[in-house]
Amino acid sequence: MDLDTITAYRYARTRDDLRLGASERFVAGGTWVFSEPQLDATGLVDLTTMGWPALEADDRGLRIGATCTIAELAAMPAREGWAAHPLFFQCATALLASFKVWNVATVGGNICRSFAAAAMVSLAVALDGVAVVWTPDGGEVRMPVERLVTGNGTNLLEPGEVLRAIELPAYALRARTGFRKIALAELGRSGAVLTGRVDDDGRAVFGITAAVTRPAVLRYDRLPSATELRADATSVDGYSTDPLGAADWRREVSAVLLEEIRQELAA
Repeated sequence: MDLDTITAYRYARTRDDLRLGASERFVAGGTWVFSEPQLDATGLVDLTTMGWPALEADDRGLRIGATCTIAELAAMPAREGWAAHPLFFQCATALLASFKVWNVATVGGNICRSFAAAAMVSLAVALDGVAVVWTPDGGEVRMPVERLVTGNGTNLLEPGEVLRAIELPAYALRARTGFRKIALAELGRSGAVLTGRVDDDGRAVFGITAAVTRPAVLRYDRLPSATELRADATSVDGYSTDPLGAADWRREVSAVLLEEIRQELAA
């Protein structure tokens, strides 16, 4: 789409270049920015020229640069001990997008848009992802992605702040995981995305995304019983109704699919 309100486009190469002017907005892959009018913006600042490494793995876990494309993450080879690695591709395929979009859309952009069905939010929530945020004053803030996203299309990012990276801890990458998604239409947006994992110490974590307006995370000291998990899943706030599914349907399918994941992890 032609953005006839945009009169300036500049490339960021240093942190000083990230100071936004009046009506400027950050852009990375641009798959959302160029999909509809941006009436409140007159300038764009391109983050892809910052030279951030896409993927950095070490003993502490994985650091995903905000400008890493979804295709790069989905194609990353597994490292020894990363039992959770299948989630990379599984969550990527929960995104309603063609392979062409995969090669342009960025992990950071998907999280910053914060839509309910944001596939990279599903991944980050499943693996205790931490958002590394650069502030306009030169500082840095870290917060869990599950807390960063506050609603369908809303988050805690302040004007001028930029998502630098998402960090996935090693203990989560070593965990056994399960994944389910469901949509009313074969090629439709995910109506519910469910994840589960069991860490080395036996703690269990279940994530509900797409079905709710903001991520819901259920944490247990051990794998819960079927009754406990269902009660917690159905009592979560924020199940939404839209043309892609009713709240009651989303609540029920989330409970059913989480139970499938629980049984898979118990086995």
